[in-house]
Amino acid sequence: MAGHSHAKNIMHRKGAQDAKRARIYAKLIREITVAAKEGLPDPNFNPRLRAGIGAALKANMTRDAIDRAIKKATGAGATENYESVRYEGYGPAGVAVIVEALTDNRNRTASVIRSAFNKHGGTMGEINSVAFMFNRLGVVRYPADTADADTMLEAAIEAGADDVVSDENGHEVLVGIDGFFAVRDALVQKFGEPTEAQIEWRPNMTVMLDEEKASSVLKLLDVLEDDDDVQNVYANFEVPDEVMAKLSA
Repeated sequence: MAGHSHAKNIMHRKGAQDAKRARIYAKLIREITVAAKEGLPDPNFNPRLRAGIGAALKANMTRDAIDRAIKKATGAGATENYESVRYEGYGPAGVAVIVEALTDNRNRTASVIRSAFNKHGGTMGEINSVAFMFNRLGVVRYPADTADADTMLEAAIEAGADDVVSDENGHEVLVGIDGFFAVRDALVQKFGEPTEAQIEWRPNMTVMLDEEKASSVLKLLDVLEDDDDVQNVYANFEVPDEVMAKLSA
C-alpha cells in the first residue's frame, strides 16, 4: 500500500464513477431543491444551498438550470417533498456501507436498497448498525498545486480546521461538522473554490480487499449509486493502488 491509500482508492473509484454517472445532474438538482426548500433560497444565507450550487457548477451545470431548481422548490406550485434518509449494511467481505438518499417515498427507496444488498452479496442492517465504523466530518479538497503543505496547513488551522492531509494527489482539510462551513468559506477566500467540499462519513477502520472481493464490492456500490434516490455511498474498504487502477480502467 502506498501512503494515504484510502484517499487514492477514493480518487480512482470516483474517476470511474463520474465517467458513467448519467444521472448526476438529476441528483444535484434534487439536492439544490431540498436545500432551497428547507432553508432560505439565497445561498449567501443558506450554507447547504451554497454547497449544492458549488457542486453543480463543478459538474458544469448551467446557472439557468440551478436557478430553475431553486425557483421550483420555492414557487407556489412546489409539490415535491423529499426527505433525507440513511441506510446501513454490510457488503461482500464484511465491508460496511452507508447510503444517503433523498426520497419522496421511503418504502420504495428502502425496498430498492434492500434488494441491491441482497442481490450483491450483502445485507441491509438497522440504522447505526455500521455507523460506529465511521466518523462524520467535513472535508475540503484542493489540488496539490494550490499551495505547499505548510501553507495549506497554516491556513486551515487558522480557519479552525482539525487537520490537513497532503500528498501528491492534493490536500484534504478535515474539520468537525459544526465548523465546516466557516472553514470552507475561509479557504475559498484564500485559495478560491475547492475541488470538493462536503460532509462525509469517513471510515475509522477499514477492510483490505483483494481483486476478487473488491470487484464484488464495487458491483454493489455501482448499483446503489445508480439509483435516482441515492445521493452518496460510503464504504470502509481499501485496495492496493494497482488493483484499484485495474478495476477502474
